Amino acid sequence: MRFHIQQESDIPASTQLYNQICFAIAARHYPPGHRLPSTRQLAMQTGLHRNTISKVYRQLETDGVVEAMAGSGIYVRDQQKPREIKTPPHIRNRGVTDLDREVRKCVDGLLNAGCTLQQTRELLTREIDWRLRCGARVLVSTPREDIGASMLIAEELEPSLDVPVEVVPMEELESVLESSSNGTVVTSRYFLQPVEELAKKHSVRAVAVDLNDFRHELAMLKELRQGSCVGLVSISPGILRAAEVILHSMRGNELLLMTATPDVGSRLLALLRASSHVLCDRPSLPLVEQSLRQNRSQLMRMPQVHCAESYLSPDTIELLRKEIGLQTPAAAS
Repeated sequence: MRFHIQQESDIPASTQLYNQICFAIAARHYPPGHRLPSTRQLAMQTGLHRNTISKVYRQLETDGVVEAMAGSGIYVRDQQKPREIKTPPHIRNRGVTDLDREVRKCVDGLLNAGCTLQQTRELLTREIDWRLRCGARVLVSTPREDIGASMLIAEELEPSLDVPVEVVPMEELESVLESSSNGTVVTSRYFLQPVEELAKKHSVRAVAVDLNDFRHELAMLKELRQGSCVGLVSISPGILRAAEVILHSMRGNELLLMTATPDVGSRLLALLRASSHVLCDRPSLPLVEQSLRQNRSQLMRMPQVHCAESYLSPDTIELLRKEIGLQTPAAAS
């Protein structure tokens, strides 16, 4: 993936690069464990000073997005790896590993480490109970000012998970976990570090979901002719800010960009009047269409409306199911 810095932009170059790297990681262009380009490589690609790039990498490390390995480089931080869920006995005929042997190996490993049988039982029971608690519910949490991101995540998780999904502002997360620590806290990678810190205090799991790479939408934006006006509508102000930086880095001043949340009617109407193309998320689509119907007489032309069907990457929900110990749909059938 190549990064583009618009030198004439009012947005600081370090912010442009930070947002583009975060998006690349969140969309799995750079998966966990991937080595990021060196400061020298990025300096050649972007024209930025290596000190500026080092500052961006330090900020990413502070925010828990990447980790530096001495003498090796900067790597995408690999959060707790999903642990495989053992296949139940009724599907052993599918050629899976002998489960009895796996259990014996696990017990033997604990005994060889010096545990008694009673301690081994307690350790395994504790781990199993903890995983069951993790699968009791899902709390989706982001800061209150960007609670729209939580709502987008929850909307896509709820139909696919067999447990309750609740949206909790990060500012209220600690009090919710104090009343009941059952469940798993889910967030975007942008907010993983503060969520992890809160979750760790209450012995619950924090998991980051990966975003869609929005490949189709980005390809469409690349093809728009110079001077086109593009409107972005989302219930998440954070998405709008990130999209604005990414689009400006990609096309500079070639496109006129307007953003709006669907709950501000006057701003949404101004966006619809000016834009030739409108990109929105699913929760925003009904309000965009309603505004177009109600104000059709005020529009010189009807913009082309494109709805991003998914906010999350296709496989991240299945990975989450495994991480919190839920049975996969195939196994359930």
